[in-house]
Amino acid sequence: MANALQEIIRQRLERQGWSYGEVARRGGIPRSTVHHLATTDRLVRMPQPATLEGLSRGLDLPLDTVRRAAAETCGIHLYPTTEDAPATRPDPDPEVDLLIASVQRLSTDDRRHVAALVESLLGRAPGSPPAVEHESHPKES
Repeated sequence: MANALQEIIRQRLERQGWSYGEVARRGGIPRSTVHHLATTDRLVRMPQPATLEGLSRGLDLPLDTVRRAAAETCGIHLYPTTEDAPATRPDPDPEVDLLIASVQRLSTDDRRHVAALVESLLGRAPGSPPAVEHESHPKES
């Protein structure tokens, strides 16, 4: 039985008609790495972040999807982040998910530009922490 990472690689290869070489070229990682990840039943340790990023690009999948599949294959359970938790996102928005997946594929510099744009649109100074509303308390003398 295929593990989670093998399964997503196999599905993408079949669905898109890609080869290991094509995924490697698209992701900027060695073909042997793609082959190893696609054929190894049990990964001993998590692949390096750069490998997961390259595989994500090569498969045209969100980085989080690839990371979670790799973690599951290694026997690691990743807990959902606050943003992923159902209590905070009762109605997932596909447009938001697409934006997040797209931003993950940008370079570090491009992500900084996107962050500056978002901060500008939200009306706060770039790099400053998000505004937190506090209850007003009378000052003690």
